[in-house]
Amino acid sequence: MYQLSPSILGADFYNLEKQIEQVEKAGCKWLHIDVMDGMFVPSISIGMPVIRSIRKNTPLFLDVHLMVEKPERYIKEFSGCGADMITVHAEACTHLDRTLTMIHECGVKAGVALNPATPLNTLDYILDKVDMVLLMTVNPGFGGQKYISSVTSKIRKLREKINPLKSEVDIEVDGGINFDTIDSVLEAGANVIVAGSAVFHGDIVDNIQKFQEQFGRYDRKAGKLS
Repeated sequence: MYQLSPSILGADFYNLEKQIEQVEKAGCKWLHIDVMDGMFVPSISIGMPVIRSIRKNTPLFLDVHLMVEKPERYIKEFSGCGADMITVHAEACTHLDRTLTMIHECGVKAGVALNPATPLNTLDYILDKVDMVLLMTVNPGFGGQKYISSVTSKIRKLREKINPLKSEVDIEVDGGINFDTIDSVLEAGANVIVAGSAVFHGDIVDNIQKFQEQFGRYDRKAGKLS
């Protein structure tokens, strides 16, 4: 099943409440929230108080992406704020298996993110413990970057790795996804699409509907039910 997960990193924070309402109005089910600590990535973004406030006011599935060092320090806190999915970077975890177990013990879905240069074999011994793999399609830390085209083959290889397992593991892509690059990631096998600028710049409802139409076209092209 395809999901669009609009990233509030691309939103106008002065009007965040109204813009999230527009995301809901357009029929989106997910919301992507990037948490950056200024150490694992250069930027600093938002944290627990913002997520807690969003949780109180929306039924959206909160897809929380932790771009922080040693994320295991904060799993219980982010779970308590209302995250539905917590995704941690393999590169940031000394004990990745333990961190994934902690996430699930909090009753939250667990995701693992890989930077563009991180090999897929990093997942070999933990793939059965994740609900989602997030492949970064830019180097993390800043919004508005250009899609790294070499990651397309990585998405395809991950889909080939997952399919024989008959697993329901989602493949999420994040970075530089817009109406020019969406076909490449869908064809390769991604099914959860993070988009920030492409959603929040301009008419939010119209932009989301265009993404949803693209999902439908791909379904029909692939002979799937839309």
